[in-house]
Amino acid sequence: MSRIFKYFLPVFLIFSAFTSNAQIYEPVQWASDFEKVSDSVYELTFEAYIEPNWHLYGLELPEGGPLPTVFNFESSEDQYNLIGDVNAPDPTVEYDEIFEMDLAYYANTAKFSQRIQITDPEIEQIMVSIEYQACDDETCIFEEESITFQIREPSTVDQNSNLNTSEDQEITESTKVEADQGKKDSGKLWGIFAIAFLAGFAALLTPCVFPMIPMTVSFFTKQSESKASGIRNGIFYALSIIGIYVLLSLPFHLFSSVNPSILNEISTNPILNTLFFIVFIIFAISFFGAFEITLPNSWINKADNASNVGGIIGVFFMALTLVLVSFSCTGPLLGALLGGVLTSDGGAMALTIGMLGFGLGLALPFGLFAAFPGWLNSLPKSGGWLNTVKVVLGFLELALAFKFLSNADLVLQLHLLERELFLAIWIAIFGGLVLYLFGKIRLPHDSPLEHLSVGRMLFGLLALSFTIYLIPGLWGAPLQLISGFPPPMQYSESPNGVGDRTPSLISSNSEGMPEGAEYGPNNIISFHDYQKGLEYARSVDKPVMIDFTGHACVNCRKMEERVWSEPQVLDVLKNDIVLISLYVDDKRDLPEDERYVSETTGKKVETIGNKWSDFQVKRYQANAQPYYVLIDHNEDNLIEPIAYEPDAEKYLEWLKAGIANFGD
Repeated sequence: MSRIFKYFLPVFLIFSAFTSNAQIYEPVQWASDFEKVSDSVYELTFEAYIEPNWHLYGLELPEGGPLPTVFNFESSEDQYNLIGDVNAPDPTVEYDEIFEMDLAYYANTAKFSQRIQITDPEIEQIMVSIEYQACDDETCIFEEESITFQIREPSTVDQNSNLNTSEDQEITESTKVEADQGKKDSGKLWGIFAIAFLAGFAALLTPCVFPMIPMTVSFFTKQSESKASGIRNGIFYALSIIGIYVLLSLPFHLFSSVNPSILNEISTNPILNTLFFIVFIIFAISFFGAFEITLPNSWINKADNASNVGGIIGVFFMALTLVLVSFSCTGPLLGALLGGVLTSDGGAMALTIGMLGFGLGLALPFGLFAAFPGWLNSLPKSGGWLNTVKVVLGFLELALAFKFLSNADLVLQLHLLERELFLAIWIAIFGGLVLYLFGKIRLPHDSPLEHLSVGRMLFGLLALSFTIYLIPGLWGAPLQLISGFPPPMQYSESPNGVGDRTPSLISSNSEGMPEGAEYGPNNIISFHDYQKGLEYARSVDKPVMIDFTGHACVNCRKMEERVWSEPQVLDVLKNDIVLISLYVDDKRDLPEDERYVSETTGKKVETIGNKWSDFQVKRYQANAQPYYVLIDHNEDNLIEPIAYEPDAEKYLEWLKAGIANFGD
């Protein structure tokens, strides 16, 4: 049930343990062309080929978020003029829980263009630099790409095709094919399939469906000409149920082909999220027994009449009749499936996989019992327990409804449903579920409860444990079991917990603070200057942990919030090492006398972020963040560096192993 619960409260997060050795990532490859539009007007095009599972951020992002993609045209105004702004394709827009804002990004490919008007007839080159950030589920990179358009050398450069020569890379056909495969993660699809299968099985255990199993199987075994024919019809009946549910997902593929970002727009649209909230409240009330939601009787009658045709067609319409008649029980679960896929950016294929799993979970028993009718004797008898299952699902629907309302509130930044209120509502909902399971609350269609069954008691204890688990969240407990479901800690009346007035970030001028240090994430003392941090580490005789990070690095924030915050890890970071956090996206300019051209990349190093990025590439042959290095006072590695590692235990083992090598 915990897995079903996780899916009904969407934003289903799948993490896999990942340890990375030093590596230079090049997830975005650029190609460029130019075309002469008229005597003095040229159109420059830039095409990004993005590796699967990575995304490139858009041109316009809110302040305080990741770095947008920026095109810098390096030339004086007396050589050419820009005509309008950079033309960009429509990006995918998603709400990001870490930054608490809508973020635009591109996946697979993205083509940009800019028209220019030449004012200097002797111009030979047009130089453009592209600053961009790209991320996948584990790392981020911050890069600058230089592109040169050779306008006046037709003898050596093809006028109509100018690939980016700064990297001297060929965009092969295989790279394009890989990009077109999309960013769908097979592991995530299998997870959706498994959870949807369990949801379909849960729908089977409702008053609308369960009593129909013996009647349907009996029909196939007794009315068919032979046993083999009965088995064949029963299996086709089950396959028809699966097919009907899969067919329901096909329109979403059509919508996606017309507008590839439509599902993401739905998932972040506050009006639609509010509509989902209202619909799920109605579903929950229906499950509680106030009324039943049914499809028009004319639909059911037509399907039932068509089932009398006989043969395979008749069996198909029998399956359609089951789907229509059982809608009052399956409809809310299907709505949860739809909402879960939409709010987790699953896409049309994920919805199809979910419908396949749901249909299989619902239909499989019909096929099995048709093939082995003797198993019917092992089925429990219908009774009041079926309504109990339905009511329990109603409580889960009610909790899910407030997740949709929270999504809308976060997008609009209304602060009407902050973390404390959200958790209080959930505590009330699951507390009500506990009272119901223990017989303290009765609903309209419940049978008299003379005693608690073992299953009901165990599930009640599970619900009680979960309710108690939620309560400390009001006082700032991280509640990692449901991480990502309630609003983030920052979206709260008291970001550090009820009654705690401690600021989340303490001034660097605090008494006793080492020179050049300040309080960083989780109030860990950290340096932002490498040499100052190293000198301090020598003075206190502690090893150094270099944290290559970024202000706009989503995965860095995940590590700080979900791994560094663990008590065992936090204790080590505060007491056993000296933390040096180097921000590779720091846009502050370096003093003129500290600027240089990188020997490693050949790029200009003009900002503080450029300096630390070049330092990471030169020293550790890595360019992704987060990236953690443990070194001694001679700047030698104590252990192999590590990248994104969401498993706190593994991260702690890495820390302790490196520290143990200090002084050896």
